Amino acid sequence: MSSAIAYPIFRTTDPMLALRVARQLVAVSDVRHAEVSVDIELRTVPEVLRIRESLPDAWFRKEDVENWQRDPSDPTGLHSGVHAPELSSDPVHLSSHLPLWASTELRTVGSIEEDFTDLVGPNIGEIQWSSLEWPDVQDREIYREANNARVSLLLNSRSLDLDERSGDHTVLVHVRRGNRDGSEARHASWLAKQIGQAVIGPPQE
Repeated sequence: MSSAIAYPIFRTTDPMLALRVARQLVAVSDVRHAEVSVDIELRTVPEVLRIRESLPDAWFRKEDVENWQRDPSDPTGLHSGVHAPELSSDPVHLSSHLPLWASTELRTVGSIEEDFTDLVGPNIGEIQWSSLEWPDVQDREIYREANNARVSLLLNSRSLDLDERSGDHTVLVHVRRGNRDGSEARHASWLAKQIGQAVIGPPQE
């Protein structure tokens, strides 16, 4: 089974500019089956309540592994996820479970990206376009790829793990991880070049 490797190709302090570049990169692919998902980290009760109101289809979850180990019965439901309409609005309850993550998955491309970018504010977030298909460029030894073809826009972070805060936003292109023979970097560079960009840093897996 193949896996993906991601290369950063653009970085800016302007979130809407980052979104525009990410969309340009998505457009290089065949998007007939494409979907988009969003994810955001929320560290305060007001932010949880704001996102719950703004994203009524979102699912809220906790990613505290130690908490899961302490109480595997998951009485709050936050280990597996709580749908926004069922999420408690009690500040005491919410504050005891911060930070929370909210996500909306597998939406139609173009249905959520701009609104989500507006909503993120200072929070760490991600927009990911999946089920893309990179084109075949046989004279460059670049072959059609669907299984690992994705684009990520990291908001206020540079890490795909979303565990490091930054003051900027990064677009990454995902390609199939090969045998470390340079084919991955060549593929990422070719895709970036199609929109006037270039690989700007080391890959992430």
